[in-house]
Amino acid sequence: MANVFDDLAADIYKAADIVGRELVGVVPSMTINAGTERAAFGGVVRSAFTRATSVNESYTPSMTIPEGDDQTVDNKTATIDKVANVKIPYTGEDIMKLNNGVGYETVYGDQIAQAMRGITNKIEAYSALTISQGASRAVGTAGTTPFASDFDLIAEAREVLVNNGMPLDGQATIAMNTAAGTKLRNLAQLQKVNEAGGEELLRRGELLNLQGLMLKESNGIAAHVKGSATGGRTNNAAGVAVGETVIPLENITAGATGYKAGDVVTFASDTANKYVVEVGLASGATGNITIAAPGLRVALPDNDNITIGASYTGNFAFHRAAAELVVRPPAMPNGGDMASDRMTIQDPFSGLVFEMAMYKGYGKSMLDITTFYGVKVWKPDFVAAVLG
Repeated sequence: MANVFDDLAADIYKAADIVGRELVGVVPSMTINAGTERAAFGGVVRSAFTRATSVNESYTPSMTIPEGDDQTVDNKTATIDKVANVKIPYTGEDIMKLNNGVGYETVYGDQIAQAMRGITNKIEAYSALTISQGASRAVGTAGTTPFASDFDLIAEAREVLVNNGMPLDGQATIAMNTAAGTKLRNLAQLQKVNEAGGEELLRRGELLNLQGLMLKESNGIAAHVKGSATGGRTNNAAGVAVGETVIPLENITAGATGYKAGDVVTFASDTANKYVVEVGLASGATGNITIAAPGLRVALPDNDNITIGASYTGNFAFHRAAAELVVRPPAMPNGGDMASDRMTIQDPFSGLVFEMAMYKGYGKSMLDITTFYGVKVWKPDFVAAVLG
């Protein structure tokens, strides 16, 4: 009997270009760790990170070589804690009915393309949520679609990133929803060929790089509903120093949701910086919230009031090295399972690679597509929220 996937491969690729697809802008802009080695659900990926170094301000000549400066290397981990799965079953009767019409291979190829579409959308949305909640700081006005009259926010997001030390190597992206993309396309200065420097936007609707950042749209950009906490203030007699990420609070009225990851907060003594909450505080009158690195830009006094900004749409600018997507096929027992055939196929839109397995039963077969994945923001310094 011919290999099932040998017969279907051409139809699968053909269908993948026909089935409707949502915009995917986040996943292709991340670091993608998509090895073929299998992984256990809940498995951990480790990465080493060096801390900022201290710079000596003295130099003393000596015949004795001085000791080196102690260095600390941090170990950060990402967990493969998400699963995306699609199962497509068929009986012999199902196949005969389809072959009497449009044909089994064509329909089956469309179903596989729809499965790839659904899994890609899941991973795109989760990646966008994770990165937006791991942003260092935010620019823009919550509840207002950016770029309505200019693209100043692109320069402001870039300022946040370069002040945090992000390298200017052409690997930074602004991921936005289609509403923000439409506002950019409507800007007159970008539609004029003589001012924009090309006709790509005017003729084909392509968003060109601005301020050294690639512009990409994503249907995975989500709305963030702010937490309900009110009345909080800093709780440290000595104040909270520049660079601190853990902020002790008191006098909190938590309400239903308290402080949530992704909330944008400001402090009475530092309204210029909008910090993004990385770890929230769901309940209680006192406790800590954590903001993302590099932490506070301005020292806060004791009893400094904190305010949660309005709900917003989570567009963001980020460097490719800021976040990593880990994608793996599931672990198999020794000797394999009951699958009669396996095939690896790449989604032409997102670049993600999926493993497909065919299982044969009693008068019935089933195609299974299962992907384990996880997303980690390794460098929140290289992420800036662009509020919408």
